[in-house]
This record gives sequence, C-alpha cells and structure tokens, in this order.
Amino acid sequence: MYRALTRDIEVVVEPFYLEEQSDPEDDRYVWGYRIVISNNSGVAVRLINRYWNITDQNGQVDEVTGPGVVGEQPRLSPGDTYEYSSGCPLDTPSGLMFGHYQMETDEGELFDVDIPAFSLDSPGLLRVLN
Repeated sequence: MYRALTRDIEVVVEPFYLEEQSDPEDDRYVWGYRIVISNNSGVAVRLINRYWNITDQNGQVDEVTGPGVVGEQPRLSPGDTYEYSSGCPLDTPSGLMFGHYQMETDEGELFDVDIPAFSLDSPGLLRVLN
C-alpha cells in the first residue's frame, strides 16, 4: 500500500493487476486500484477535481483530469472516509501513477491533496536495478 498525507487528509492506494482483463500478447496490461481517502482534519472538504499522471515503462505520459472521482464529488466531514475503485490500462507491463485531488472547504478554500506515486507491475516482471 502507498500513503500520502496532506493537511491531515490521508490518501491510501492499493494497486492490483487484473490478469483476466489483460492480454500480454496484444500489449494490453490492466490494473485496478482501491483508494481510501480519510479526513483527519478539523474541517469538512469536498473532492472537486482529480489529476493523474500515468507513465508507462517507455516513458509515455498520459495526463488525466476531470471532475470528482467515479462520477462523484464526495464531501468528507472531519473523521469521514471515502473509498472507491478504478482501473488503468497500459501498453507496457509496468508503469507509474501519481496525482492529486483538488479539495474545497465549506468556506470555499481550494487546495490540492497528494495522491502517492505507486507502481503498476505485472506479476513475474523481472526488474533490473542499475
């Protein structure tokens, strides 16, 4: 699991390879990821927008932005958690994702909450470290 903490809002990511949706012979590799957002701050926040930077093992970058997550813009009161799952296809057997959520307080203050960088690695992938 991967964790990031910004202004007492914690984002935890758990990626997993989706073998049944992947087809390595056709250069299609698919991962799912589960995200839990916990509001440990003293103020309520709403998740307004998302930004993702998705990089495959060849260095090809795909940037994704949009309102909310999975069609929702959840509001988290102090102590609340929000969980969702989504997915990511790549043309290579590994990659890296990171990003941020734009949050808004009830008073209208906007700020970004980090999504930790996490790796997407196919099972059995041999890594060589230099």
